Parts: sequence; structure tokens; C-alpha cells
Amino acid sequence: MSSTQPPSVEQSILPLSPPSASTKTSPLRVLSVDEIKHLIAQGHAIIIYGKYVLKLDHWLKYHPGGDKAVHHMIGRDAMDEMNCYHSPETISHFKKFSIGVIDHRWINLLPPIQGGIYDDNDQNYEERSKKGDLMSGEMKVEIRPKMPQGVIPKPGMTELYKIVEPTKQNPIRDPKVIIDNFDNRLVKEDLDSIPPLDYDTQWFISLKYGELHDTCVKAGMFDCPYIEYFKQFCINLTLFNYFLIFFKLEHYFFSAIFLGFFWQQLVFIAHDAGHMAITHNFEIDNIVGTIIANWIGGLSLGWWKRNHNIHHLMTNDPVADPDIQHLPFFCVSSRLFGNLFSTYYERHLWFDKFAQKLIPLQSYLYYPILAFGRFNLYRLSLEYLIKGQGPRNGQAAWFRWFELAGLAFFCYWFFYLVCGSLPTSWDKFQYIMVSHIATMIVHVQITLSHFAMSTSDLGVSESFASRQMRTTMDVDCAEWFDFFHGGLQYQAVHHLFPRMPRHNLRKAQKYVMEFCKETGLKYSIYGFVHGNAKVLVKMSDVGKQVGIFRDCLRSMKMEDMGGRNMYERRVASATE
Repeated sequence: MSSTQPPSVEQSILPLSPPSASTKTSPLRVLSVDEIKHLIAQGHAIIIYGKYVLKLDHWLKYHPGGDKAVHHMIGRDAMDEMNCYHSPETISHFKKFSIGVIDHRWINLLPPIQGGIYDDNDQNYEERSKKGDLMSGEMKVEIRPKMPQGVIPKPGMTELYKIVEPTKQNPIRDPKVIIDNFDNRLVKEDLDSIPPLDYDTQWFISLKYGELHDTCVKAGMFDCPYIEYFKQFCINLTLFNYFLIFFKLEHYFFSAIFLGFFWQQLVFIAHDAGHMAITHNFEIDNIVGTIIANWIGGLSLGWWKRNHNIHHLMTNDPVADPDIQHLPFFCVSSRLFGNLFSTYYERHLWFDKFAQKLIPLQSYLYYPILAFGRFNLYRLSLEYLIKGQGPRNGQAAWFRWFELAGLAFFCYWFFYLVCGSLPTSWDKFQYIMVSHIATMIVHVQITLSHFAMSTSDLGVSESFASRQMRTTMDVDCAEWFDFFHGGLQYQAVHHLFPRMPRHNLRKAQKYVMEFCKETGLKYSIYGFVHGNAKVLVKMSDVGKQVGIFRDCLRSMKMEDMGGRNMYERRVASATE
């Protein structure tokens, strides 16, 4: 931790007086904490933005980033998150949703979607669930947070992160103890390696993060270097030409390889456009991204944005982040052994017998399974568009139809024109498989920066910047090789500044490293091979826990005269 002392609560308070009466607008009323809690309990989407209290009920269906991104910020001061994901023009409109102000530094509440309980609600969860009278974002299944509501974790709080050591006389037989033991050890390691989570320290980190943002703006880090996109265009055009040349020469294997590499490079531009990091204009960047992702690549940009926004906000949270919810194939947190309810997919992630057999082998199956990842993205894209999971109102509504038209065009040019012109069924099958497996490297690049990192729930006091640095690592490579990784090797920098053009991430790295030195945050960066090794070790460690988990189930089952242990009964009752 830096020797620089964070300001006290009183020192860190910014001017919080409501607008002057001399202005044309009426001054906003100062709202108390109890009043804000009551509004949330009544089902309103209330978010704190600095000193302003925003009511976003009517904005939920218009939000281009999806309603869940808003739900995860209810009851919290979301200034850092909202500033880093939105353009200055959009930020200037935030205040029009204000219904009041606060006159003190805000202490975060637990959002209903994460299991927040509000005492002034006149009905308990069961009653409200039966009536369908849930709070904004609250799930149809009661969510129980790992971190008790209102608790700020500290090193040495053994009652929160209790580890039960087995003995010869009392071996561990309850699978829940296995889950908790493994996760609690990781939580303790996290608490020992990051700055304290008290609000004084976290406000200091937030303050420094704001200064870091201003530094990057002044240094031109958010100005898009369009010459780099010309270089990217040349790379993509070369790959596309090789795809056509080998296809014309009937060297279909090599043609498919280059088509896969072409798709892999296009993903990086679609990623930039989805974050509005190219022109910073919502309409233009989304049109560019949709043409690339849907019309050329066959994947939904809208699905990716909905998924990716939650990933950025709730990075590596086993309950909320869809990017680590890959059962039954992958599991990077022992908490997923407990049949968690995903707040993103709104269903249970069952740790069934198939998962119990597959997860112990995940470190061996990691690359083979990723080779088929693109096929799963087709499914998710179609599900998103057919079900209309994106915005149906506002400026983002028409993109659904633009995306559907894009997928139809992709099926036409790839499956009909390209694959349909191949001479035999085997050639068609081989071409599809080779071209899709060739894109597996992008799936490795996407998962590499997070699978090996922390998945702990450390409560709502942790600042945005602290969470991003704790859950994300960068990959070191030579500058000339940046094109291959497409900016995804600087995920930690990118997570701090999602709208920063990727060609500037390497330049911004020095500012981020200085920021980490000032705040005591750890900046994790490894070589590509070392990073892959860390991922495999993490997956192997989690896989070993499954063996212990299954041994506990067998032990308990032998002791149960009815043939089922208590844990299996709980799972059965939950599915009935």
C-alpha cells in the first residue's frame, strides 16, 4: 500500500449543496438514506451519481446496454462506472433523471438483483414473489450473497471466512464445507493482497481513478488513431484475399484457415465498435460493429454488448458474470458447485453428474472445447435476437432488425455461396469445421485475462477500479505483435477505460502502472505462455476440488439409510 494516506470521510466530501435558487431550475430536495431505501423497496430503480439521486425506472427499457447493467447499480454510487462507459454527451444528460440530492458521501447498498434486503418493505420475499411484486431487478429466486449485507470484509475476520480443517476423527463429509473452504482460502488471499476495503481507502482509490482518467484525456488517449484502422484494414484485406485465392485454387483447407483468421481479426474491430471506441458516436459505431459482427461474422453485436456490459460491471462474479458461467464445461470458482442461480441467465447453473465428471478434466479439455466456441456463440446470438432480449424502445430498438437481416445475409454468403459451392458433403463439413476451429485463438485471448484471476465476493464497498485490477490480468508481448492480440492483451487497462481505442492501450499502460503504485493496487501482467499456464493451474485446482466434493457425496450417501444424503435431497427439492 502506498504511503500516501487517503483522505478522511469529512475531507473527501465534495461540494454537495443542491443547485442555487438563483438558477431557473427549482433546487432539488435533499433525500435521506431512509427515503432512498424506501424508494428502492417500493420497486424503483434508484442510483446515486455523485451527489445526485437518479430515478431510472422509465429509462430501463431504453438503455442500449440492457436493463441488467442498471439493476446491478441500484442503491450504489455508480459515478465511476457511468462515467467510464458513457460519452461526455451522454453524461451531460444524466442529471435530468435526478429526483433529489444527497448531502454526504454515499455508503453503498446491496442491489436487489444481488440479494439486497430492504427492511421497510412491508412484505417478505415469499409473499412478494407469489404476487409478482418484486423490487426492480430482483430475481424470481431468492439470492443470498456470499458477503453478508452491510459488512466490510477485513483480514482476520475468521467468522466470515471460516476454514474447517479435517481430522482423522472428524473428516469433512458435507460438500458445502468443501465449497466454502476452497473459496474462503482464496478470499483470505485476496484480502491480504489488496488495499483495505473501508470507504476512506476506496474513496481515495476512486479519487485517484478520476485523476487517472483526466490524465489520459489530456494525453489524448481517447482520440482514435484512424491510421491504425487503415493498417488493420490492410491486414484484413490480405487475409480475405488469401481466403478467396485458395478457394479459387480449390485448396479448401487453407482457404478455411485464412477465413478463420479473417474472422479472428474482425472480432477486434467489432469489440472496439461495441464499446464506441472508434468514432465515439453511438449510431456510427453500432452500424460498423453490426456489419462486421452480424453481416460478415454471423454473430450478434447486441448479444455481445448485453453480455459484455455485465461482464465489465461484475467481473468474475460467479453469480452475475456470464463470462465465467460455462457449466458443465468450465468452472473457475468452487461456488459454482452449489447449483447457483445466474442473475444474468435467470436460471440455475446445475452442477449435475455430467459437470462433476467433466470439470476434473477441464485443464485438459480447455483448448479442445474452445475450438468449438464459435458454434455456441451462434446459439446465443439467435436466442438473444429471437427472444428480443435487447432494447425494444429508443434509438437502439431498430438494431434488432438490422442484426437479424445481417444473420440472414451471413447464412446466404457463407453457408449457401461458399459452402454450397463445394463439391462434396465431406468438403462442406471440413470447410465449416476448419474455418471455425481456426478462430479458437480469440476465445483463448478472451478467457486468458480472467479465468486465472480472483472470483471472490468482497462486498459493495470495493471501488470500481479495485475490482477491475483484482479480477483482470494483462498479457505482455512485443509491440509489433499487438495486431495478433488486437488489444485484448491489455484487458486490465481496457477494463478501466472501456471506451479507450485499443491502439492507445499500450500507451496508457504507464499511467495505469503509476496509478497502481499510488493506490497499492496490484497490476498483474504475464507473458502469453505464463498466462496460459496460470489459467491451466487454476482450472486444475478447481477440478481437484470436484474429486473431494464427490467423495463427500459418496460418504454421506453410504450413511443415509434412504439412499440419498441431505445435500442431494436439497438439490431434488429445489428442482421439484
